[in-house]
Amino acid sequence: MSTPLRAILVEDEPLAARRLADLLRKQPVPLEVVGTAESVEEAAELLRATQPAPDVLFLDIQLADGLSFELFERVQVRCPVIFTTAYDQYALRAFKHNSIDYLLKPIDADELAAAVARLQARQPAPAPAFDATLLTQLVQQLQPQPQYKQQFVVKVGEHLKVIPVAQVAYFFSFEKATFLQTREGRRVVVDQTLEQLEQLLNPREFFRLNRAYLVHHAAIQDIIHYTNSRLKTTLAPASPEGDVLVSRERVSTFRAWLER
Repeated sequence: MSTPLRAILVEDEPLAARRLADLLRKQPVPLEVVGTAESVEEAAELLRATQPAPDVLFLDIQLADGLSFELFERVQVRCPVIFTTAYDQYALRAFKHNSIDYLLKPIDADELAAAVARLQARQPAPAPAFDATLLTQLVQQLQPQPQYKQQFVVKVGEHLKVIPVAQVAYFFSFEKATFLQTREGRRVVVDQTLEQLEQLLNPREFFRLNRAYLVHHAAIQDIIHYTNSRLKTTLAPASPEGDVLVSRERVSTFRAWLER
């Protein structure tokens, strides 16, 4: 009988970990689970303590304390890795193209058997040769992007009007009301506060200049140096108060936003 492959499981869902361990015990290729962990920190400690290094590491991508790729920055992984993930199989084609094996959750017994067979065929298998930073960027790209507000429904007299965000120049507050200023010069009241609007709008497009103004980058026509390293902006259409000052504490962030 061949020597069993030694495996470590890193999975923060106890049921998923138990199911994977059960499936591994039933594999035609002898395989022994020598340790389990639920977080990046626990996995790092386990890998340091396990001697000799395991033959394979089954690694969930999304753990309770972050992406599991952080593990490769904390400890040297000396064995092949098979990622387990709930990400869409088509989105993860890049993993296969880079010779990185992965299993989709819920894990299929036949797919697991095929992955273990590939692993056995490569024995003794080398440690993974991939860039953890690049993989982190890949997974972040796969994650659902924030859904920002696309339009506003406002009351104009007895009518309701729809104003797409693409037509908004800026928002400003005045006497406890929040106004939407369109690029065409229309000015209407909206229900949200500027604080709420900051959460609803794409921060790459809109910036909070001060307590009273939230502006789209296309509405900024000019930026002028002011006293004490401050800045003031000229907006189009012009704001009710003329040039708008950038709050002193926001100047450096504003510069970074302009250079994004």
